[in-house]
Amino acid sequence: MNGASRVAPGARSLAEVLAEVEARLVAEQSSASGASMRARELVAAVLDRAPASIVHDKQRDGTVSASDAERIASAIDRLQRGMPFAYAVGTAAFRHLTLHVDERVLIPRPETELLIDHVLRLTAGTTGGLAVDIGTGSGAIALALAQEARFDRVIATDISADALDVARDNARRLAALLYSPLEFRIGADLAPLCRESVSMLVSNPPYIAYTEAHALPALVRNWEPPTALFAPDEGMARYAALLRGAPELLAPGAWVVLECDSRRAQATADLARAVGAYADIQVYDDLTGRPRILVARFPG
Repeated sequence: MNGASRVAPGARSLAEVLAEVEARLVAEQSSASGASMRARELVAAVLDRAPASIVHDKQRDGTVSASDAERIASAIDRLQRGMPFAYAVGTAAFRHLTLHVDERVLIPRPETELLIDHVLRLTAGTTGGLAVDIGTGSGAIALALAQEARFDRVIATDISADALDVARDNARRLAALLYSPLEFRIGADLAPLCRESVSMLVSNPPYIAYTEAHALPALVRNWEPPTALFAPDEGMARYAALLRGAPELLAPGAWVVLECDSRRAQATADLARAVGAYADIQVYDDLTGRPRILVARFPG
């Protein structure tokens, strides 16, 4: 800073803010170092910054505006009420994007990012066509497809109007990063896609059986939207609807890429085989070695 630099009224030292955050979090951590790391992550997430930049600015006597300090304090309040971290800070990372999230949508998971890897592998060197994300939630999959792949269009659907509000907000904020035009439609399963010709159908559908609710972590069971978690028929209902209905919409040579419950991945592959319309049906593991991604081709 030079001598002419001025600190905004009400601004506080970043070091002071971090110290207060650490003090409030230390009771929830097994060590002070754990609270320190969590504090950096929380402040960085609220300010939409990288944690490394927070450390850098702290060392250079950086400041935090009064409004940002209030936002950080509110995030800690939410975290200490038991809210998941992503909801408390209001953001979640997904591939190259930072998404706004709240209790209206599922928190994007790292394993879901693998869906995009498989889409990019299957479409390498090609452009065009229509990609569809069924059950878009925050818009994570659809936005990543619109940014990283080269489709003519991407359609994102959801049964929840509240979820689509979140997804549309994310699309507006991230519009400058997107290659493909993105459209949002409301409805269950494949109903919003009447008369479309789909080249790539992607989904992370609800796949937890209602009888398994008690085994979920409290952060999931008590906070995340049930419509994004649970499905009838022991978690298989949405897979059945998608795999049985998709052939009416898929273009010749189209692909279906689904995230699966690792406990039901083989059953989902068996369901795809039983439909009789698909070829090259494969189940791929996630980074922990659990079966996670179903890929199937529609010969037409």
